[in-house]
Amino acid sequence: MECAEPLVTVSFCSRASRLRLLRSVMRDAAELAKLDESQTDAMVLAVNEACMNVIQHAYGMAPDGRVDVSVIQERGALVIQVRDYADKVDVDQIRSRELDDIRPGGLGVYLMNTLMDECEFIEPPADGGNLLQMKIFTREQGEDNDISG
Repeated sequence: MECAEPLVTVSFCSRASRLRLLRSVMRDAAELAKLDESQTDAMVLAVNEACMNVIQHAYGMAPDGRVDVSVIQERGALVIQVRDYADKVDVDQIRSRELDDIRPGGLGVYLMNTLMDECEFIEPPADGGNLLQMKIFTREQGEDNDISG
């Protein structure tokens, strides 16, 4: 049985300035998981958008919220979990705006759903918050992307 322990977990305060470091860590994780360049770019952008949504919407730009991003290697996929500790959101209310509504912002949900192979809210731990899980399938479906060594 495979170990479901995260490859890496990054915890940071809800400040947009912290996303640069997160993007760097996500690129390193993608390299270890043998994602190709286009997959890496897609994953990094989707994670950045998810975290920016947490900062803007869950925490209302307050700089003292906590965000945890975990990267888990599964056979054939890289799983990214983004957790916040804000009030629980109504996932039925989370949707992208219409693409023909041309204005700045508002495309984060669309990008996450388009760039990742799977994107869904899952039940967070008992101590609250929200937990978004995204998956990107590796190009080598069925091959073991061993990143342990």
